[in-house]
Amino acid sequence: MYGYAGRILHVDLTTGKTRTEPLSEELAKKYIGGIGLGIRLLLEHCPPGTDPFSPENPLILTTGPLSGTMAPTGGNGHAFVAKSPQSYGVGEAKSHGHFGTELKHAGYDAVIFKGKAEKPVYVWIDDDSVQILDAKHLWGKSPAETEKAIREELGDYYIRVAAIGPAGEKLVRLACIINDETRAAGRTGMGAVMGSKNLKAIAVRGTKDVNVADLEGFKEFVKMMHERMKGPATRKYRTLGTPLNVLVHNALHCMPTRNYNNAHFEAAEKVSGEEMNRRFVAKIIGCNSCAMRCEHICVVPEGPYKGAVTRLEYEPLWSLGPYCGVDRLDAIIKAMELCNYYGYDAIGAGVIVAFAMDCYENGILTKEDLDGIEARFGNHEALVQLIEKIGKREGIGDILAEGVKFAAEKIGKGAEKLAQHIKGVEVTGYDLRALKTAALGFAVSFRGADHNRHGSYGFDVKGKVDRLKYEKGRAKLVKDMEDQYTIIDSLIVCKFGRGTYYDGFEDFAKLYTLATGIKVTAEEMRITGERINNIARLFNVREGLGRKDDHLPWKVMNHPIPDEGPSKGAYVSKEELDMMLDDYYEVRGWTKEGIPTLEKLRELGLEEFADIVKAKLGTGA
Repeated sequence: MYGYAGRILHVDLTTGKTRTEPLSEELAKKYIGGIGLGIRLLLEHCPPGTDPFSPENPLILTTGPLSGTMAPTGGNGHAFVAKSPQSYGVGEAKSHGHFGTELKHAGYDAVIFKGKAEKPVYVWIDDDSVQILDAKHLWGKSPAETEKAIREELGDYYIRVAAIGPAGEKLVRLACIINDETRAAGRTGMGAVMGSKNLKAIAVRGTKDVNVADLEGFKEFVKMMHERMKGPATRKYRTLGTPLNVLVHNALHCMPTRNYNNAHFEAAEKVSGEEMNRRFVAKIIGCNSCAMRCEHICVVPEGPYKGAVTRLEYEPLWSLGPYCGVDRLDAIIKAMELCNYYGYDAIGAGVIVAFAMDCYENGILTKEDLDGIEARFGNHEALVQLIEKIGKREGIGDILAEGVKFAAEKIGKGAEKLAQHIKGVEVTGYDLRALKTAALGFAVSFRGADHNRHGSYGFDVKGKVDRLKYEKGRAKLVKDMEDQYTIIDSLIVCKFGRGTYYDGFEDFAKLYTLATGIKVTAEEMRITGERINNIARLFNVREGLGRKDDHLPWKVMNHPIPDEGPSKGAYVSKEELDMMLDDYYEVRGWTKEGIPTLEKLRELGLEEFADIVKAKLGTGA
């Protein structure tokens, strides 16, 4: 097959055995690659009811049909999929950089890691040679330190590495997998699953060609996309980067602040993208095959956090800054650096710290409970200290490392109302009380609280709809964006370039056809996006998730925005949420309980999974 390597690699960490199997053209066409292929393989290889930290939970690494090609942003991505230790449903996370390119050149569309090694190991994939090597000397190292050590050990600087840090080793539930020092497959706890297998790192070197079906046509399309990516659709990413969102969201009073106590941060100017670029950005770099360059590398030049270095996007800047009431960029940069060092999701990290601060200010946690830390909102020293404790699972950090949902359950005393999450995954930087379309997208997201599964905040923020009111019919907007986003994440093109695909599914279909030679139409591509969303829902339904889990955080529904301004008094009522879910399930062709119907499965060619639906409908679910 063109575009594809045509092989799936199986690695059994318990026995040490490896094998390959062919990737069928039917499976490739139905699920594309990336998260689509990954979720389909998860449904096949993860037994029902498996504990996320069980050796039976497969960690699935996938590339896409564009990986390893010159397709802008599509040549460099990879995805990890497993059962999430946060949601107990679909866990998936993507990353870009150079690692995915190398894996594709090694000749693999997917790698399925099963079992658990007796001792710490790393897997060394050198084209057709696959070895499981001792990693005891790497245990305790950060992902960046691990990457450097493996390159030195194997004698090749150009080897690409994806690794976990101490957080993944200690099963911090929101641990991530980091490649190229600062690029993270960041959410849903994929690093914790990797750690549960005693798998420290995956090192890859590839020398095989990746061929496309229509080289001349592909090159012309790539040239066109390069020109589009130099234009206005990506200016934000090329200039200030996503931190530009700070002042935009703050002005609309839709930036959650101090753990959803407010929707507006009075000190936003101090932590804005403009201020970050003026004072701290040292250089901007790009991934393999990218025409944009968006990675803003920040360096703290002076003060108590002097020397801290990290890449910084809006979401972690928001969570470690305004969400914790912290108005010091140097402290935020240091906190982000520590998240990279320990290897855990920086978005979730800030949400957990803000939760602890809220518990402290409400008397649920005392200074003694917090190991002597005075965790008031705005205390930048407390932020940095708690980030370290979580990464080490030390003291209060051992509880907080469970993620905000499970930590609140352990703490009790009403802490559950202060834990802002959906399906166990911490919220992101959009105040759902004032963004009603986004609120639905977040509630139904198959991987939990997430803006990157639907992007429907865009309708609200850009004023295309009344963001303070939910109206029936809005679910169609959410569904259509979800289906497009699953295609983006299955091709594994970067979402920062989504605005350059002017014709949406038509552009995606053309790019896929030019690369693979498998002719698909725009409508077929749309149906594929819908199919992928439905298999994700099927996995979650099989694992016991349903309408009850398509919820919103307690404060979103019970604590109206108090700030004077355009969003004052906004919240989502129970009646609104019910209307949202009824609207969405109807548009999706699911039952009132959010279960795909047998008719929908037949429509999407998913009849082989009918037993999942029959089992749930048979119990009256």
